[in-house]
Amino acid sequence: MQATHASYEFKESIARIDEILGSSNSGYEERKYVPARELLTFTNGYYVDVTVLFVDMRGSKELADKHTRPVLAKIYRAYISEVVAVLRGHSKITEIYIEGDGLWAVFDTRTKPEVDEAFSAAAKVASLVDILNIKLAKSGYSEIAVGIGLDDGESLYIKAGYKGSGINEVVWIGRVVGLAAALCKSGNRTWFDRELMVSSVVFGNLSDHNKSLLAWSAERECYHGNVVNVVMNAWVGQNE
Repeated sequence: MQATHASYEFKESIARIDEILGSSNSGYEERKYVPARELLTFTNGYYVDVTVLFVDMRGSKELADKHTRPVLAKIYRAYISEVVAVLRGHSKITEIYIEGDGLWAVFDTRTKPEVDEAFSAAAKVASLVDILNIKLAKSGYSEIAVGIGLDDGESLYIKAGYKGSGINEVVWIGRVVGLAAALCKSGNRTWFDRELMVSSVVFGNLSDHNKSLLAWSAERECYHGNVVNVVMNAWVGQNE
């Protein structure tokens, strides 16, 4: 978020810290769905069950060594733009974050079929990367690789930032975010690691068909697979 300069006074910092730490513990409710952002204040929060998807590029340094900065900008813009487009296409999307060459998303998944939809979004991301690589190769640019991680579980949903400054953001706290990020980090990490890494919780919520697309990784203690979207993959096959 863009920021403007404002002088800092440490005694005011101390007062804000005391206000935050002294606030009531009773303003944190459990919900079966993700409440609207507008309901968040600096003193409340919600425990909700969500599915979290992380996508992160592999070999960023090597990519930077091979291309000029204008070319890198085009590669990153195409990649980030269209991953966001894929994630926004999920009917249960609630938040998307961009962090460098990584992106992550939170899905408001209340049923097993909705976890399957998040799994489908991960497959579309994988196919999008395949499509982008065809376009990159035809432009004479290096292809990219990504890792994708998917987990499901309870997260604490809060608003954090500098009260009164307009600088604030929704923050998700809990194991589900950390595990999805760790799974993503393992995706495509070595020759033995497949692109998509899925937690046991997500695997347990998937349809039998989607389960059949994954295998157990004893090394990573999760399920993994190279999963694609059928329609998008047909285009890849026709244009390679």
